[in-house]
Amino acid sequence: MMNLRASLCACFFNLRRCLEIKELQINEEIREKEVRLVDDEGNQLGLVPRMQALDLAISKKLDLVNVAPNAKPPVCRIMDYGKYRYEQEKKEKEARKKQKVINIKELRFTPNIEDHDLNTKANRAIDFLKNGDRVKVSVRFRGREMGHTDLGQEVLDKFYDLVSEYGVVDKKPKLEGRNLVMFLSERKDNDKSDN
Repeated sequence: MMNLRASLCACFFNLRRCLEIKELQINEEIREKEVRLVDDEGNQLGLVPRMQALDLAISKKLDLVNVAPNAKPPVCRIMDYGKYRYEQEKKEKEARKKQKVINIKELRFTPNIEDHDLNTKANRAIDFLKNGDRVKVSVRFRGREMGHTDLGQEVLDKFYDLVSEYGVVDKKPKLEGRNLVMFLSERKDNDKSDN
């Protein structure tokens, strides 16, 4: 009883996995009467009835795969579908490895931040920029501080002077509600020669 349950679970898991991966029609799933057939070596065999194409694929111990379902008539190829899917997944995995994810890190200040605190936050921002992340710097104004947004601009200018060796301004300081926001990104080698 336990072995039957385990084998059913394994079959269900494999079926679910195949359904997630599969996007092309293979073998008996192809319903067209005639298909344009390409064999496993890439030779075109012309228009062939579906059953004859399926018999040819079975005789070579391969799969009949509908590679162009929207064509009239659909184009089917004889290939090892498992190997094809494996290669596709491998290509997708390699593409994801080469993809770079850029995170946005945020630092918040008040208009009356002390110099030591500003230096500490600048060091944090430099670490973020060295890792290739973008940095969102915001100065929050509370109450009557809204009347002195120029103090927030001075804080952002001081902050930029501290990190200018490692970052450049992506988006200039802009007042958004009660926050003065600026974005920095990593300085590239050609940006260093601009100064």
